[in-house]
Amino acid sequence: MTRKIELHENHPRYLSLLTREKLVTGFKRGLVASEGLIAHGRGECFDYLLGEYTTESARSAINVASAMLLLARYPVISVNGNVTALCADQVCRLNRSLGHSVIEINLFYYTREREKLISEEFKKYGLTQILGTDPENLVSIPELESNRRLVDRDGISKADVVFVPLEDGDRTIALKRMNKKVVTVDLNPLSRTALSSDITIVDNIVRVLPQLIERITYNRKYSSEDDLKELVESFDNLDGLRKTLEVMKSQQVSVL
Repeated sequence: MTRKIELHENHPRYLSLLTREKLVTGFKRGLVASEGLIAHGRGECFDYLLGEYTTESARSAINVASAMLLLARYPVISVNGNVTALCADQVCRLNRSLGHSVIEINLFYYTREREKLISEEFKKYGLTQILGTDPENLVSIPELESNRRLVDRDGISKADVVFVPLEDGDRTIALKRMNKKVVTVDLNPLSRTALSSDITIVDNIVRVLPQLIERITYNRKYSSEDDLKELVESFDNLDGLRKTLEVMKSQQVSVL
């Protein structure tokens, strides 16, 4: 029997349920690894603690991330199965809004079939080139053992800024050792990824991407290069994480 769930917009958990359904559909289609469902559940727990909204510190991080991506010489957007299932269309919009970035597939639980399905999904939204799919063009990140060590020599390997939503800590640390700037989206402010990245946006990726695209469009039009540099140089990532933890604590106190 085929399961059918009716989602109503007036349901208090509508957006959360919609996100879950996208991931389950992505799993059934082969885009998402089974472990990706577990990872989402863990992140959803932190979203509850946030109150399921974009905090002031997250908005600040989004604005600074837009500045860093605009200033980048060669920014790369790294995607996995969860990102693809949740927001392939928004990732393609982000790529177009930057104009000088590329998208690369990078999978922890790698199979050739998943890679092909993910590539085809992005092509539905107009992407004509996606990196990370040619075995002859892959190189290894030093001191990293997982499948995510393999990156495209024309993508992450030569990037100065890497946008890595829903990232694992090992690769973030390895990318930092390669002197790359890392921008991430992570709902857990205490993860190794969050603590190691240059800019951590503690928020749900489905809320982040539309706002990031909006800030890129705004800053491209109204901010000078000096303005963008000042935004980046004055940003304190650890301070933003502390403020996020304070929000989480206050949310819990408010319901007691």
